[in-house]
Amino acid sequence: MSRAVRYDEFGGIDVLRVDEVERPVPGDGQVLVRVKAAGINPSEAAIRTGAVSNIFPSTFPSGQGSDLAGIIEEVGAGVSGFAPGDEVIGFNQHRAAQAELALVEAGDLTRKPEKLSWEVAGSLYVVGVTAWGAVHAVQPAEGETVVISGAAGGVGSLAVQLARRTGATVIGLASEGNHQWLKSHGVIPVAYGDGVADRIRAAAPGGVHAFVDTHGGGYVELALALGVPADRIDTIADYAAAAKYGVKTDGGAEAGPGAGILAELAGLIADGQLELPIAGAYPLAQVREAYTELERRHTHGKIVLRP
Repeated sequence: MSRAVRYDEFGGIDVLRVDEVERPVPGDGQVLVRVKAAGINPSEAAIRTGAVSNIFPSTFPSGQGSDLAGIIEEVGAGVSGFAPGDEVIGFNQHRAAQAELALVEAGDLTRKPEKLSWEVAGSLYVVGVTAWGAVHAVQPAEGETVVISGAAGGVGSLAVQLARRTGATVIGLASEGNHQWLKSHGVIPVAYGDGVADRIRAAAPGGVHAFVDTHGGGYVELALALGVPADRIDTIADYAAAAKYGVKTDGGAEAGPGAGILAELAGLIADGQLELPIAGAYPLAQVREAYTELERRHTHGKIVLRP
């Protein structure tokens, strides 16, 4: 037996529980991973409430989570390149990563660099591939200016760094408590809230060329008001605005083979060229507390479960 996060119906944080479940058995092409860390994401909360059930239907009891890092316990038939004892990072396609043991397709795994902490490794897939896809969608270039909302959050904190690596000037919208971190990464911090458009114009006298919205709530309209062309605006949070104005919604799926991007990002972090801040780590039994913190939407970086 092992423990795993489960819920039996759509609802709030109170539907989450940790159950004893049968030990998973790897099938063809699968690997059984003993999970050392599993990241949590706003998208999982949306799935749990049923708000996106037309896109992500659920069967009950449902597991939760896709990000994970851990140690291989068993490999199924047809698996090559991995063996028990290997330290790996990857993603679970069946929303079952928040568990002590998780089945993962071998093609969705890559080796964990030795210098990468378990917390960072287990939190990297969703935010990393999403940030990569969103920045790639707006194609910032040297000499241009790109604005990123939610710049200190899980996706935003990686997106600002990836955008800086293109040579573009990056303006990050965040609360003042996160401005020093943004400055230390070469990002121009701007406080969100009333008057934000004027503050952006003051910080970007040459205009804004691209905009990545990781937060939602009016930033697509702000980008358009700043004169950014629709094809250089990407939102991962405001799909209604995207449909209305014809802006992009590229994120994880558009990044291409996830394991390849994951390996690239993990290597950059291990080499000290990128940073993924960790806001907090919780034991599996405190999954409700972890999502309570997440849903306040004011964390700097990622929240992670440690089964």
